[in-house]
Amino acid sequence: MIIQRMTATLNGITPLEHLGTLRVAGDDAVAFLQGQLTQDFVLLPPDQARLAAFLSAKGRMQASFVGVVRGPGEVLLVCSRDLLAAALKRLSMFVLRAKAKLTDATAEVALWGLAGEAAAAAGAVGPTWSRTHPAEGVDLVVLPPAAGQVRALWVAPSGGPAPAGPSLAPALWRWGEVASGVATLTAPLVDLFVPQMLNYESVGGVNFKKGCYPGQEVVARSQFRGTLKRRAYLAHSDSEPAVGAEVFHSSDDSQPCGTVVQAAAAPAGGFDALVSLQTRAAADGLLRVGSPQGPALVLQPLPYALLDDI
Repeated sequence: MIIQRMTATLNGITPLEHLGTLRVAGDDAVAFLQGQLTQDFVLLPPDQARLAAFLSAKGRMQASFVGVVRGPGEVLLVCSRDLLAAALKRLSMFVLRAKAKLTDATAEVALWGLAGEAAAAAGAVGPTWSRTHPAEGVDLVVLPPAAGQVRALWVAPSGGPAPAGPSLAPALWRWGEVASGVATLTAPLVDLFVPQMLNYESVGGVNFKKGCYPGQEVVARSQFRGTLKRRAYLAHSDSEPAVGAEVFHSSDDSQPCGTVVQAAAAPAGGFDALVSLQTRAAADGLLRVGSPQGPALVLQPLPYALLDDI
């Protein structure tokens, strides 16, 4: 069953109060991040931003970021606010002798989400992760679309003017995040997933050609040896699934087969969610969330193709 989606209301601007900003400043800012995250920031073109993950030595995600290189000595990392402090503390442990200082810049940086006509009018017309400067000191990053609607991230100094456009309800923006199929890691999910379990290799969140970073061997082995057994899927439920809730399959109710990653109220009714599932569990059968007797989950098509195992 495919749930019909309402997209006409996904248009306007909204402050992104659930996100925060980590600043990395200093002569070695870019080089430092090159050795810590899954993305290549050294060779990043100036007209692009990047999705990236910070991993443990075992390859498990500690945080996810949208990274904006503002110059050779400054990088802004946008992430879920509820795990910013922990990510800041852990990343700072690896600075050592590098000329890089990490700070919480949330109070200094205004983050806005733009969707639909408002995003297009601001200049969000390029491919995903394109970056432009619609005003002085402002970075506009094209995000993955949601249900066919353009989305963008507006990064600007605090206290400046808001982007132009009608107001968009924060709940609708959060639904757009889910509908995009690109997960933002939050505190309940720390240390649960390697990047491929959230499809990060398929949405531009992993660069397999760059140098070493914590967990790289685990990520590469999962990809190159064809051992990916868990992926992220879109799903719909009549009841709201909690982030971190377990998912069960009708063929085996003795152990979970997946985890709820993100969820939001759907404009057409019910709730849409991103879930990380064992691939065999996604093939057929009935899925339930929370318990083997919990509300049913119905899988939906992803808005992008998955990268094949290499």
